[in-house]
Amino acid sequence: MNWLDERVALLYGGLGSEAAVSRDGRAELVAAMRTRGIQPIELDVQANWVEQLIQLAPTRVFNLVHGRLGEDGVLQGVLCALNIPFTGSGLSASALSLDKPRTKQIWESLGLPTAPMVVVTEVGQAQICIKRLGADLFAKPAHEGSSIGAHQVSGLEELKIALSESLRHDTRVLVEPRLPGPEYTVGIIKGLALPVICIKPNSDFYDYTAKYQSNTTEYEIPSGLHPKFEAEVQKMALEAFDALGCRTWGRIDFMADGNGQMMLMECNTVPGMTHHSLVPKAARAAGMDLSMLVEQILLDAAVSP
Repeated sequence: MNWLDERVALLYGGLGSEAAVSRDGRAELVAAMRTRGIQPIELDVQANWVEQLIQLAPTRVFNLVHGRLGEDGVLQGVLCALNIPFTGSGLSASALSLDKPRTKQIWESLGLPTAPMVVVTEVGQAQICIKRLGADLFAKPAHEGSSIGAHQVSGLEELKIALSESLRHDTRVLVEPRLPGPEYTVGIIKGLALPVICIKPNSDFYDYTAKYQSNTTEYEIPSGLHPKFEAEVQKMALEAFDALGCRTWGRIDFMADGNGQMMLMECNTVPGMTHHSLVPKAARAAGMDLSMLVEQILLDAAVSP
């Protein structure tokens, strides 16, 4: 591929709650691109970004915008309208994957394992959650990532406080039973499931601090799973990814239940690219450095509705 003939735009940042995570990953991504002879045109997706993008006239886009705008189908819709090939999943798959309750409904319909849930729209529904799921719960906004607005709680009063906080981020909150873990994740690149990572935070759960700021979170590669079981988890990750219509790259997160069964948690269609991020870690374990990973993702860019 002669990248000198391409005008590659790197879209990052944005206005959502995960904008800082995207900006943190920008520099490493730019350095990786330049290693491959790619000279990216950088654009922070803020006010007037569409007009700026049209003026830049890129031949393809690398999407590094996390959460709202970047993973909910909005950015993908704009790029489809402009007929500009872009990385990652298309409009419909992106919108579906960011909606955690609907993602779980798809998986449930196919018989893929995921924890039971209650979707809450007001604090007054807390008692329903306790009655259906028990007292030890996990609550998170339906459309946020990076554990923003997520809470691990015990009992009705803690749940009410958590729901009140989570509803500041979204109109719907997903409530699930608290699973003992540990948490695992599987990166996916062009139909290949990367090595499973076992995540062991030095905190109650893998929250925003543990993901992006802590130096004590442990990432185990190899995961410690029996090789046969690891292969089954990788296969399940690919099935879960395909079920949502996702393409090129992403990440599927799991949590182990009390019996050691892997339960699907969520799908990430624009995973992080910081030095803490999971897909680059897994890719390195598979012999793929960041520059190779980025190039493979870019080569698969398409106009994907």
